[in-house]
Order: sequence, then structure tokens, then C-alpha cells
Amino acid sequence: MNFSTKKTALVIGATGLIGRQCVVTLLQSEQYDKVTTLVRHLSGAKHPNLDEQMIDFDKLEQYSHLMKVDDVFCCMGTTIKKARSKEKFKKVDYEYPLQVAKIALQQGAKQYLIVTAMGADQKSPFFYNQVKGEIEEALKDLDYPSLHIFQPSLLTGDRKEFRMGEKMAVYSFKALNLLLHGPLKKYRSIEGKTVAEAMVKAANSEKRGTFVYESDVIEGMVN
Repeated sequence: MNFSTKKTALVIGATGLIGRQCVVTLLQSEQYDKVTTLVRHLSGAKHPNLDEQMIDFDKLEQYSHLMKVDDVFCCMGTTIKKARSKEKFKKVDYEYPLQVAKIALQQGAKQYLIVTAMGADQKSPFFYNQVKGEIEEALKDLDYPSLHIFQPSLLTGDRKEFRMGEKMAVYSFKALNLLLHGPLKKYRSIEGKTVAEAMVKAANSEKRGTFVYESDVIEGMVN
């Protein structure tokens, strides 16, 4: 590939389970010559094609110059327990992703790829799924040339923080995965690395339109 044809990427949520793997995958890809990450705290990661920027997410407009990229990868997300309130949860899972999407689009971004969750539905009675559904619908309204929405089931992999509830669920799902076939395959747990690799693969397909991927499809994209 000619150097001049390579793309640039922006990753938010770059220090999380999927985000870390997404950055690694992008840096290994021949399709990208620059990967910018917006973080609250510097990770110390070093690579000639990595530009890690510590920012204040409540002042995103000040960093619009950093969002002049081809593809945006949103792996940002938290839990209500960690956020400590529904308002703060929605800020991380809805407001920041949407604001970045708007700014990046204004700066010329062509693709936006986001991780939401299985069961995302703005009409859901469950607040978590409701917010995930709301961000999906808000992003669709922006009319990105390419919008890729990933709805994984329970995520597995090494997290920086320990989540007892998720650890217990992972052990249960590992046994349950063997019983989930056919239409039930989408309920199987999935590794964060697999989701990250599928995101980069989807971005490199250059398909135009809006696409939604559940866990079974995500697995099939990589394996």
C-alpha cells in the first residue's frame, strides 16, 4: 500500500478492555499510519504511530484539531457503580461519544465505530440498555458515511479493574457457551480482543451505510 493512502484513526476509551486491544490492532494494521488516543491519564504506551493525548472530556471543543481523522473508534463505557450516578454514567456512555462524533464529522471523519451492548434499546425499561440504545439512535441521526455498531454479549479478558460480578458471570458463561447454538450463539460471551479486531476489520472494509453486529457475527468476522 502506498504511504499516502494510509488512514488516520482516533480512539476514545483507549485504556479499557476493548480500547487497549483496538489501539494495538490499529498500530499493527498496514492501513493506518497514525493512531490518536484521547485519555484522562497517560498510559505510558509508546509507538512511532501513536499520539496519546491527555484531555479534559468536559472541554472537548478545545481539542477539535485532534479529531481530524478518517475513522473514529469509540470503546468508551463505564458502569453505574463506577460512575456513582445515572447522570455521570450517561455523560460517559452518551454525551462524550456523541460530542466526539459530531466534532469528528465536522473535521471530515468518514467512519464511526462504537461498542454498545447486547439489548441496547432506547425504549428498554433498564437504564443501562436504554442509554446504549439512545446513543445508537443519536449517532444514526448524524448521517455518517459509515456507522458500525457492535453489540457484544458478556465481555471476557483482562481488565485493569476487578469486577466481582463480571468475574462470576464469566465462569458461568464459559460453561453455558457450549450449550448455546444456532440463534442462541449471539448470547455467548466474547473476548474483548475479538471485538477490537472485528472493529478494525469492519473499518478496513470501507462499507458505506449503517451496520449492527451482535456477538455471533462479531466472532464470525474474525474467526
